[in-house]
Amino acid sequence: MVALLEQKRVVKTAIPGPRSTERHAQRLQQVPTGFGINLPIFVDRADGGIIVDVDGNQIIDLASGIAVTSVGASAPAVVKRVREQAEAFTHTCFMVTEYQGFVDVAARLNQLTPGDHDKRTALFSTGAEALENAVKIARSYTKRPAVVVFDHAYHGRTLMTMTMTAKQHGYKQGFGPFAPEVYRVPTAHPYRWPGGPDKAADEAFARFTDVVLHQVGAENVAAVVAEPILGEGGFIVPAPGFLPKVAEFCAAHGIVFVADEVQAGIARTGAWFASEHEGIVPDLVCSAKALGGGLPIAAVTGRAEIMNAAPAGGLGGTYAGNPIACAAALGALETIEAEGLVDRARQIGEHVLPQLKDLAAAHPSIGDVRGRGAMLAVEFVRPGTDEPAPEVTAAIARHCHANGVLVLTCGTYGNVIRLLPPLVIGFDLLDDALAVLGEAITAAEAGAGAT
Repeated sequence: MVALLEQKRVVKTAIPGPRSTERHAQRLQQVPTGFGINLPIFVDRADGGIIVDVDGNQIIDLASGIAVTSVGASAPAVVKRVREQAEAFTHTCFMVTEYQGFVDVAARLNQLTPGDHDKRTALFSTGAEALENAVKIARSYTKRPAVVVFDHAYHGRTLMTMTMTAKQHGYKQGFGPFAPEVYRVPTAHPYRWPGGPDKAADEAFARFTDVVLHQVGAENVAAVVAEPILGEGGFIVPAPGFLPKVAEFCAAHGIVFVADEVQAGIARTGAWFASEHEGIVPDLVCSAKALGGGLPIAAVTGRAEIMNAAPAGGLGGTYAGNPIACAAALGALETIEAEGLVDRARQIGEHVLPQLKDLAAAHPSIGDVRGRGAMLAVEFVRPGTDEPAPEVTAAIARHCHANGVLVLTCGTYGNVIRLLPPLVIGFDLLDDALAVLGEAITAAEAGAGAT
């Protein structure tokens, strides 16, 4: 891909600069404070691995709009298809009159998702909407009420998906009461499992089966919903073997296994879907974010007999599979294939992860580095312990932002820096960003008295 913007970090003013600061003040007068902000800059243009703000600063993008702009923020194929579709028509509602783009996106996802069984795809607008509908479909198919989710999970901000999300503060506080019949079990978190990483898979699975069999009753469970790599919860890669065992258990007990691939899917981890890394074939796959190349579209793809269980009129939405969003999705999928971005994601991981491990060896505040492909994270702790250090993490993010590198924090304890670069980013930009990250860690440790 040939980028339209110079792929170089340039800091012309303080970040945020005067124009962004002025506009942010206007925003505070017009937008509720419930919309948080990671970096209060206003964007003028973005392409490749660079964001240009209204003050002319060129900032390295390690966020991709939270894993959305994997093909870049202005990929030519996305722009071309969106322009052509907008000139034809912007909307009709697929439940009123049909259009080809919806069917074409569904066909591509039926082909790309794991498994060679007969599939159907339903399109929606957001990841949370996809998860809500996956639960509806599973309940309709099984005639059961219960949903089982995992510690550290994040599934969305709607009532059902907020209930399914683990973290209280920042997502759930003050918004209850929550939806019934949602049950939480431990996830096999290798870094934080009490018995150590080697026991995480077996012990977590034993706890999972205990809860499902004896506390909920497997005969009452419609769906088990899992992120193959946990996103907002800290980019946790479950211990090897854990999720395959969960999927096998679900198959044996007539439970629908749902993979939440909203953040980890669509080439992000070096496979089309993160489930593929362990050979998992989910019953239902939820995708969104990178699927639309920057426009809002989401999907539930799954076994035909399960997807067809919902009655006519039971699925849909006014904007579900909007034609412009479908055009963008087709452009994004085309770009991923044409530019080999599945392999590129894997190469990004192979390039960046060793550098993160070198940082971990040099910095006592780093407790763990982890991830797959271009979905990578660094967890910060108080040296010599596994106690989370969210204040150090926040200081590192501030330093990176002030020096023209956009990073995101995450994690149940707010102590993880996550790296989600566009898959089209150059290695030179990645190396520059990692150098800034290293400087930020050194400065934060000094400020915290860690060294």
